[in-house]
Amino acid sequence: MFEQSLKNIDDILRADNAGSALDYIEQTSWILFLKYLDDLEKDKEKSARLAGKKYKHILLPEYQWSVWACPKDALGKLDHHKTLDGDDLRDFVNNKLFPYLKKFRVDDPNTIEYKIGEIFHELKNKIQSGYSLRNILDTVDKLHFQTDEEKHELSHLYESKIQNMGNAGRDGGQYYTPRPLIKTIVKVVNPKLGETIYDGACGSAGFLVEAFNYLTANREKLSSKEWDILQTKTFYGKEKISLPYIIGMMNMILHGVETPNIKHTNTLAENLADVQEKDRFDVILANPPFGGKERPEVQHNFPIKTGETASLFLQHFIKMLKAGGKAGIVIKNTFLSNTDNASMSLRKLLLESCNLHTVLDLPGGAFQGAGVKTVVLFFEKGAPTKKIWFYHLDLDRNLGKGQPLSENDLAEFVKLQKTKADSENSWSVDIKDIDQKTFDLSVKNPNKGEEVALREPKEILEGMVELDEESRKIIIDIQKIL
Repeated sequence: MFEQSLKNIDDILRADNAGSALDYIEQTSWILFLKYLDDLEKDKEKSARLAGKKYKHILLPEYQWSVWACPKDALGKLDHHKTLDGDDLRDFVNNKLFPYLKKFRVDDPNTIEYKIGEIFHELKNKIQSGYSLRNILDTVDKLHFQTDEEKHELSHLYESKIQNMGNAGRDGGQYYTPRPLIKTIVKVVNPKLGETIYDGACGSAGFLVEAFNYLTANREKLSSKEWDILQTKTFYGKEKISLPYIIGMMNMILHGVETPNIKHTNTLAENLADVQEKDRFDVILANPPFGGKERPEVQHNFPIKTGETASLFLQHFIKMLKAGGKAGIVIKNTFLSNTDNASMSLRKLLLESCNLHTVLDLPGGAFQGAGVKTVVLFFEKGAPTKKIWFYHLDLDRNLGKGQPLSENDLAEFVKLQKTKADSENSWSVDIKDIDQKTFDLSVKNPNKGEEVALREPKEILEGMVELDEESRKIIIDIQKIL
């Protein structure tokens, strides 16, 4: 039922010319959210009534779903005498509903009321026709999110919708991480109940959602105290760009986290020198943007100066990790071998301050629509690296839209990683055996002969520009001396 309904909504939005495929999920999201909120309030009202208490609704009556969206008659059918349509409906949404919901962003940030304000402060209704909006509301009204089964089905389809969105809206090197890869990273990092989990470039919140699913696999065994910890004191995220931020908030809520701790902010604008122990986290899971370039004023927030966005994020993650904390970070494979001073310094920092115990080397095509090759860095903070276990994912097919990465593809990696066993595709490297000047960590499978990590032309040119800039600064410094 959910799947066909979401397809029908896409068809309506397409006919309405309501923007791009990315806009479809944004517009679907706010309507689904309000229906979900209505069902949530019904559940809470029922629970309050059974406990002999009176329930206070979050929204005023005229802004509740059953009043403005789909009012019913005595028989439980749509009351056409009270139903808004056409321009009246569109004007109500644009001029009354959205302004009202935006005002909620004044209370405690850890409340669902505040999250309502956050969501709608960033949103704009892009459905041009009130008749199209009416059709969507009628479609969504038939959906119910009251049982665990219904919520699971919706959250699964919503996640699939995000995945299918692929990289259509990548900006500044953003790529939506394949869910099989996220699940695998979560398995290997193995977060525990009571640990804080952070993603400073959370996008659609895929890592946080999967970590939540992982920790709630046996939900029926969780106590009310444990459930409260998961709801309010476990998951934290930051996202710079509006659309992923909105989708990430919605994704968390629709998966069962009522008040997501996700901030709409530029993570890299924070000065690392200001980070205190209270700011740090037990677990970090992330896929920072690839290939983005940051301005000089942003670079000043970091001890290792570089314009490369992912390298700045990696510095941020190392700093934000508690002693003994665990991380699983996706990054371009060229990070392992780049010869610019910043990359070499960053590898040195990582190896000296953390135990980089595992590197997963992924094939090209793992990220749909992206030509970059990536690796996953698994590390723990607090002790230097002594030995690194490498695993080269060697598949017998080319990855692409028709044959995406699957969990089964990564099953051997998960199995071998537990003991860091050697195999045809895995091996260990003693840190004493790497170049102590460059700290080159290039993936070279000793079982298959030397493999060269080829750099993309764009990457080479960017490296040349960085070297030219470094040379210019050196010449200026020499001239000052002379």
